[in-house]
Amino acid sequence: MTEPIPSPQPAIPNSLHLLVIGAGAIGCLVGGKLAQGGVAVTLAGRQRFADAVTANGLRLISEGATQRIDAIHPAASLDAAFQHAAKNNRPFDAAILTVKSYDTAAALDEVKNAAANAGLPVPAILSLQNGVGNEEAVAAAFGPDHTIAGTITAPVEVPETGVVRLTKPKWMIWLAQWDRQQPAPVFAELHRQLLAAGIPVTLYADARSMKWTKLLMNQIGNATSAILAQPPGVTFAHPAIANLEITALRETLAVMAGLGIRPVNVEKYPLGTLAPLLRYGPRWLLRPVLRKIVSGARGGKMPSLFLDLDAGKMQNEVVWYNGAVARAGKENGVPTPVNRLLSETVLHLAAHPDERESWRGNVAKLAQAAQSIITE
Repeated sequence: MTEPIPSPQPAIPNSLHLLVIGAGAIGCLVGGKLAQGGVAVTLAGRQRFADAVTANGLRLISEGATQRIDAIHPAASLDAAFQHAAKNNRPFDAAILTVKSYDTAAALDEVKNAAANAGLPVPAILSLQNGVGNEEAVAAAFGPDHTIAGTITAPVEVPETGVVRLTKPKWMIWLAQWDRQQPAPVFAELHRQLLAAGIPVTLYADARSMKWTKLLMNQIGNATSAILAQPPGVTFAHPAIANLEITALRETLAVMAGLGIRPVNVEKYPLGTLAPLLRYGPRWLLRPVLRKIVSGARGGKMPSLFLDLDAGKMQNEVVWYNGAVARAGKENGVPTPVNRLLSETVLHLAAHPDERESWRGNVAKLAQAAQSIITE
């Protein structure tokens, strides 16, 4: 079964001690809501975050109202978080990983060392990260029974340190056991605690279907907009770029089929139902449909891969988006030239920011780069 599993709404006492790793928008939102619900939460970020929350509480802005959350413990490092837990003789039952995918390896090393230094066990880890590959990294480091798959759809931003703003009220966490043969024992209790804190949750039986479907959603209008430095609604107005996007999606669906992974219907996106049309339908029919979807989903906002480039970061999550598709395709004999092109181009621009201006709005340049691999 790959479709969502209905979630009950139990009323239970709060019992878990949770660690949130990463004090960005997602970490603050989830950690703050859990703390509001009475869950014991330590939120690990940097020193300036710990100082801001100690002084002013964690502030959550939603629908014009600001809530101050003081019932949360801010820590300036993972080592400080584990030492605090050891001092209070209360190990963490689970950790929620919200850092960028390129920081996952370093975060897992820090968790291992911090737990050892404090004489505490490593908790089960829920990855609330986009892309494909984070759960594999957690399982390789700590075992499948310490790994919980997740993702989140939350329109959220951080206007200043210690403040998080929901730009739209509707958001959702998706959860799945990473390995049903070696499940994480804390899974059911963590699910209940999220629900009890008023966080909407959808359960999935197949973690890989869940993660790869979210990858399909995240890759639409992301890499091309990062390369061209234009909003997705603008880039999709060009048939050549829309065709490029369609080919990238078809490669992803072909890789999923080769891996035996079925896309699922999620929220208002019936990707499971539409997969055959996306893969085989005529491009002239798909172009306006995808443009409408991406314009409605993102509006005029720039996507995450662009934001990493614009911040001057040398690393980019495209490695876990289009790059993950290219790697899986290579390993399984499925051609993925467009995903490889998009991934390599974004990474090249991250390493050579002086070249970004020559790509800005240059649809012809990107179309020419893809000319030999796009077919009608």
